[in-house]
Amino acid sequence: MKANGYSSWLTAQYNAAPGQTGVAWLDSRGHNSITIEQRYFWPQFGDFMIWNQLLAGPDQMRKRIALALSEFFVVSLSPIDGFYPPYVIGAYWDLLCANCFGNFRVLLEKLTLNAGMGFFLNTKGNLKEDGSGRQPDENYAREVMQLFTIGLYELNQDGSLRLDGSNNPIETYGQGDITNLARVFTGYDWDYLSNGGTFTNVAWHDYDVPNTRFATNQMSFQPANHSNLAVTFLGTTIPANTPGAEALRIALDRLFNHPNTGPFFARQMIQRLVTSNPSAAYVGRVAAAFANNGAGVRGDLEAVWTAILNDAEARATPTASDALGGKLREPALRFVQWARTVGTTSTNGAYEIYDLSGADVALGQSALRSPSVFNFFRPGYVPPNTAIATAGKQAPEFQLLNETTTAGYVNFMQWVTRGGYNDVKPGYT
Repeated sequence: MKANGYSSWLTAQYNAAPGQTGVAWLDSRGHNSITIEQRYFWPQFGDFMIWNQLLAGPDQMRKRIALALSEFFVVSLSPIDGFYPPYVIGAYWDLLCANCFGNFRVLLEKLTLNAGMGFFLNTKGNLKEDGSGRQPDENYAREVMQLFTIGLYELNQDGSLRLDGSNNPIETYGQGDITNLARVFTGYDWDYLSNGGTFTNVAWHDYDVPNTRFATNQMSFQPANHSNLAVTFLGTTIPANTPGAEALRIALDRLFNHPNTGPFFARQMIQRLVTSNPSAAYVGRVAAAFANNGAGVRGDLEAVWTAILNDAEARATPTASDALGGKLREPALRFVQWARTVGTTSTNGAYEIYDLSGADVALGQSALRSPSVFNFFRPGYVPPNTAIATAGKQAPEFQLLNETTTAGYVNFMQWVTRGGYNDVKPGYT
């Protein structure tokens, strides 16, 4: 980087070959086996997978960006059950890794149709309205607006709130927008049979066992389960009887092109990668890169990462007068940095590092184990009764920091720095 400059280094990272995928690693360990032990129900292989990805993957830039995206477009392993939870979360992770240097609009649609997202936010098996009073599940319709694209309040391009004549924030959507948009996300379900999907008859169940293809397949569309009612949301109308794929395109295009999406996404990615309190100008510069990469393309994620990491605020040397600059590193990032710095390896290739969410004896955070769709911490979190609060600043990661997690982290690291974690051992060479 010193020899070639930041921009050249970033370009090299964007062009670097991706490492082994999470699903491929799971396959290599035989976690797709169909045997009487019924390991296809065990979730912990998903933890082994992500720690292998973060500790051993050669494409560190790609993994770091994917991890940031996993805290924005949240899917969590914790509630996933049924067949092959590790493959469901692994396919979601691989989708982030494969598309994190692509286009936001493409990533948004792939995530919408992802099997893990479908499970986590209820588009899997979401049915149209019927005569009994049943209505489409509204979970994804709400979260795709609130958390994944436009947020709760209208924004200026620098991320600041737009205000009405009474100096109050202006809401971006209402309940009617959610109810209408939910119709778009009906008719989708897991696809067990495409791309080599099969079922195996086994003696120990009275039902057949699928292979893992449903996790990597995008969800299939079943027209009979899709709402054909007209959809009106955010000032856009999708006529009644619009085919499902076209309705999805119109809806996602509306969210992608909404003026909030650039600054809303930009500010949170700056928070994940650089600083908890970016200036309005910094957010504005990154939002401008989202809007136009210099070649007329909106949503170019490489342009976004370059704008974030090459910005003057990101490159500036901290000063003593700015004691509240920067950000608190998440526990999982601290652990990964230690492991990669000292050189950790697995003695048997298993990477048996389990869920580290325990606050008293572990990290108090575990990758891909967010307790809710709202991530491990909120972007606007302010630790009460602190100098941070007095200064009117935010510190999202501090939502994980308290007496218990501080002691738990120290205890965990004191143990793991000496002897490692199961088969994962530090080198210190």
